[in-house]
Amino acid sequence: MHFGKLNFLLSPLSFFYGIGVGLRNKFFDWGILSSEQFPVPVICVGNLSVGGTGKTPHVELLIRILRKKYRIAVLSRGYKRKTNGFVLATSGITSYDIGDEPYQIYMNFPEIIVAVDADRRDGIRKLLSLPEPPSVILLDDAFQHRYVTPSLSIVLTEYLRPFYQDKLLPFGRLRESKYSIHRSDVVVVTKCPKDIKPIEYRIIEKNMCLTAHQAVFFTEVCYSEIKAVFPEEAEPWSLLDIREKDSVLLISGIAYPGDFIREMKKYSRNVVPLCYPDHHFFCKQDIDQIEKTFDSITSLGKLIVVTEKDAVRFKNIYDEIPAHVRQVMYYLPITIGFCSHSQEEFEEIIKKHIVSFQRENSI
Repeated sequence: MHFGKLNFLLSPLSFFYGIGVGLRNKFFDWGILSSEQFPVPVICVGNLSVGGTGKTPHVELLIRILRKKYRIAVLSRGYKRKTNGFVLATSGITSYDIGDEPYQIYMNFPEIIVAVDADRRDGIRKLLSLPEPPSVILLDDAFQHRYVTPSLSIVLTEYLRPFYQDKLLPFGRLRESKYSIHRSDVVVVTKCPKDIKPIEYRIIEKNMCLTAHQAVFFTEVCYSEIKAVFPEEAEPWSLLDIREKDSVLLISGIAYPGDFIREMKKYSRNVVPLCYPDHHFFCKQDIDQIEKTFDSITSLGKLIVVTEKDAVRFKNIYDEIPAHVRQVMYYLPITIGFCSHSQEEFEEIIKKHIVSFQRENSI
């Protein structure tokens, strides 16, 4: 379909969608729809757009900052899980039970509480009724879930597609108006290039039109060393072992795999991408395709690299993956780095907020 015609068709839909979302927000603002506050710090990590801004690694960043001092719980909806209601992550749980992202968090931080519930109010109540309740709750992707009033809201927006340049669904990717950014306390511009210039910081901050109380940070994706999906079976490989003439079969089930592909092309000029939809649960047919593609690669040196989020899904279907594929299957972890040396300031805001909240609620 011609792009101009598509604009013509989708623009009215975006208009009416915006009216619906705007009325809903006004109902919360006017108290017609009620929002509940809780007696513990509730930090929400969300965005204005659909997917792809890096919420999970930023939630993991918060866990790393707080886990030594506080009993942390992460509460998520558990997108695409096969269960309903409130589910607490325990030994033997799978990504089918709680969703791939909560499962990834649980595997990386088994010492914290991880739970899922589409009804965040009900989920928080159940977390606070545990024998050892959390002292801090992190809400993953809940900025639009206004039935809970978070004590601190962190909104993420992508460097290459900031919210102020986007449009409402279905014409664009925004789930609500760009003016909703004023409900946030902290805005993080994610996936910034390593060579971002100081003038770009100022231009982006100006275009966001934030108020004085809102803090802005810029982060970048940092890739770590590859790790075996099945460490008890894998052959030894590291990124430095990959030669330019080696082949890498790249498998991704994430919203925007471009950065992942570009990262692996730094090590090999023979990168073969197999891209699946975001949150894709791999089936026998997918495994057959992966095996066939891998076996057709003739390079002497070859391996399979998947995203960290996809790795947790492959662990659920161990028996369906051929042994020779498991032996060369690795994932590429990511962490978050701060541009312009501002991580200390970010940590200070988070820690001061928790201390202040606890002090005010103990009086």
